[in-house]
Amino acid sequence: MNNTSNQKQELLDRRYLRMAAIWAENSYCQRRKVGAIIVKDQMIISDGYNGTPAGFENVCEDSEGFTKPYVLHAEANAITKVARSNNSSDGATLYVTASPCMECAKLIIQSGIRRVVFNEFYRIADGIELMRRAGIECVHIAALDTTQR
Repeated sequence: MNNTSNQKQELLDRRYLRMAAIWAENSYCQRRKVGAIIVKDQMIISDGYNGTPAGFENVCEDSEGFTKPYVLHAEANAITKVARSNNSSDGATLYVTASPCMECAKLIIQSGIRRVVFNEFYRIADGIELMRRAGIECVHIAALDTTQR
């Protein structure tokens, strides 16, 4: 890629990452709100945020404040949503507000996503390591300017 293409890609990456951050606002989780969108051919083909499975109460934490074990991560919600549609995530880019954990990394690999762009680092980096081992491009964009248009 030339410099102009790199700048255009970074601009798009930042835009889509801001959209994922806005989507995270839909989460009912108190401890952490995470949003994800899947983009293919410059079209959003799926989205997700962390939360409980369909039909469950929208309470993500137990009485001690710990996340319930059945809460789905934003990436898992976006991937399963695209699986139920007529779209394919093969070759797509996933934009997510926090770097994927190991379990989500396995789903990302199996879904054919080729690129992951994220904002914050998850406390454990094993998901990023696994995705890189699988040949998935992982891009960290540290600061999001939510005022930029």
